Amino acid sequence: MGLALAPLTGASVYTVVVLTNILAFALLAMSMALVAGHAGLLSLAHASYAGVAGYAVAIFAREVARDGLLQLAVAVGAGAAVAAISGWIAVRATKTFFLMLSLAIGELLHVLAIQWRDVTRGSDGMSAGGPFTIMGSDPVVLSGYVYWVALGVFVIFGGAVLVIVRSPFGSALRGIRDNEPRMRSLGYPTANYKYAVWVISGAIAGAAGWIALAQAPRFIAPGQMSFHFAGLLLLAVVIGGMESMWGACLAAAAVVYMTDVVGQDLEGHGPLVMGVVFVVAVYVLPRGLAGIGASGSGRPRRASRADAATAVSA
Repeated sequence: MGLALAPLTGASVYTVVVLTNILAFALLAMSMALVAGHAGLLSLAHASYAGVAGYAVAIFAREVARDGLLQLAVAVGAGAAVAAISGWIAVRATKTFFLMLSLAIGELLHVLAIQWRDVTRGSDGMSAGGPFTIMGSDPVVLSGYVYWVALGVFVIFGGAVLVIVRSPFGSALRGIRDNEPRMRSLGYPTANYKYAVWVISGAIAGAAGWIALAQAPRFIAPGQMSFHFAGLLLLAVVIGGMESMWGACLAAAAVVYMTDVVGQDLEGHGPLVMGVVFVVAVYVLPRGLAGIGASGSGRPRRASRADAATAVSA
């Protein structure tokens, strides 16, 4: 309820824009947590999936229609499609090999966004044109209205993630994560399960890409698909707790706050401060933010956190 009332509390336009960015990054972090924490597939490709969705929306908005719902459908379809194409081979790899393959996929898409200038306009980036509409309404211009639409998208797709996590499908994913050979011996087509959740997470990343592009100046650039951005996303999931959706959202909010608010006042030293904060958090919170207040009897999943640390240091 508090999130819904945020634009009515006298918050500045910049604050509302930051909150919208938090919604986008939090949903993207949830898509990552779905595959990393529940399926054991640590990924460095999801930032690029959101970026592909952003470019698809920008092209669609300029050439076809300004309706926000149609653009959202395009974003979700683009994210799912690129995940389906790249994930068919990727999900058959395991552990560090999978991590490095996802990095290669992300970097390939990043380089493609830079070099395919006829479509993406290269490093200059691309504008999605004017503000979107909703089912023939007037253009949604005010930042508060954009925020409410983004919040609705976040609730719908974030809720879908929670449903998946709590479903029998989610239980099967956790079984595959913990002991894939045993699940395979029980008759589960483990590769199909991993492929399915990979495509679903790509669709959710696409929705996050739409949120990121929904607000002015409605601009997408290759930097939003870079390894730096992918690393921040993975760190947010690790700091939040690999299996925790609320932890991923809280850590994503911290990343955006450090980048867009605190970092602006540190004369270029924002990344250094954020790095120190993350290093401290890894040691102080071995189970992530989700482990705060939890019983000490639970054993942290050290292998997953070690793999994540390997990815960030790569």
